[in-house]
Amino acid sequence: MADFTFATTPELQVQRGGAARLGELLAARGVRRALIVTDAGVRRAGLLDGPLAAIAKAGVEAAVYDEVVADPPEDVVHAALACAQGADAVVGFGGGSSMDVAKLVALLARTRQALSAIYGIGLARGPRLPLIQVPTTAGTGSEVTPIAIVTTGATEKMGVVAPVLLPDLALLDAELTRGLPQAATAATGIDAMVHAIEAYTSRHKKNPLSDALAREALRLLSGAIERAALQGDDLDARGDMLLGACFAGMAFANAPVAAVHALAYPIGGRFHVPHGLSNALVLPHVLRFNLGAGTHLYDELAPIFGAADGRGLVATLENLAERLSVPRRLRDVGISHNELPLLAEDAMRQTRLLVNNPREVTLDDARAIYEAAW
Repeated sequence: MADFTFATTPELQVQRGGAARLGELLAARGVRRALIVTDAGVRRAGLLDGPLAAIAKAGVEAAVYDEVVADPPEDVVHAALACAQGADAVVGFGGGSSMDVAKLVALLARTRQALSAIYGIGLARGPRLPLIQVPTTAGTGSEVTPIAIVTTGATEKMGVVAPVLLPDLALLDAELTRGLPQAATAATGIDAMVHAIEAYTSRHKKNPLSDALAREALRLLSGAIERAALQGDDLDARGDMLLGACFAGMAFANAPVAAVHALAYPIGGRFHVPHGLSNALVLPHVLRFNLGAGTHLYDELAPIFGAADGRGLVATLENLAERLSVPRRLRDVGISHNELPLLAEDAMRQTRLLVNNPREVTLDDARAIYEAAW
């Protein structure tokens, strides 16, 4: 066996209704004032009402920054950071964007590093404020990854990747995902599947632990996604989705994702397509491109989905997206054909991700994949 390392969030609590214990968890850590980082949709849906009451009851003061947007730009990080004055802990409460912003706020509130100086791998260093993550979607796995993604400039996405960004505690409460609409449930669920598939086939750092987590993630996700999307109150399915996304996050945090994400990022950056949907749009086309280089690995995953081999796996995933009414083509989300060369150029800048792909991707390859997806 090759040498490997594995790191994840040190504490995971899985409990229906567990968000009501958030005040207790903060108080037990000696927190007197916490900053909650979330988005307006979570706030309007009332998901924070109970946790905020519990936080107040525990004697902890809470400030709320609720202006996180999808694919958060740098100014959102800076605005949230301005709200962190006096805070001695940060809680990310929401989807991946809120949790990513919370990671950066927890770090930048305690370090003199500038955000612009820490893009890349291993450039961010501590200390940071204590950090708790509470996901309200089952997709990104950000609660167990040392990664935060920010939109820089007009369209480009950059990643901050460093061990210091791993949260202290992830709290998984399936009740918080009960009201997630079908479209969001489907897209974020496929996003989690992408994480697991790309971790399992990653060219670098793939290891027995990441493999086991990826397989179990896919078992949970494939068995629950249709029930969760079509029967939104099925808490067993919601719980399986949340845990599956978490396991997928643990896997790809240690065996990094690759070309699906590299080609999805420009779609989100340029056209503000949600990240999970961006992944779903290019997933089957990247997998087909990779089949020659990673066939045996796709063959190993295929039985989890009831497919015979890697080609059957791709067809099964396409059929799943169709059954869940997930858009299938770039044109379906308003992307014109003449934008494809720009997307391909943007994708080739994602060298941090492309290096992990089972098969080398050239500019012509990226263009051909987008053509197939269009």
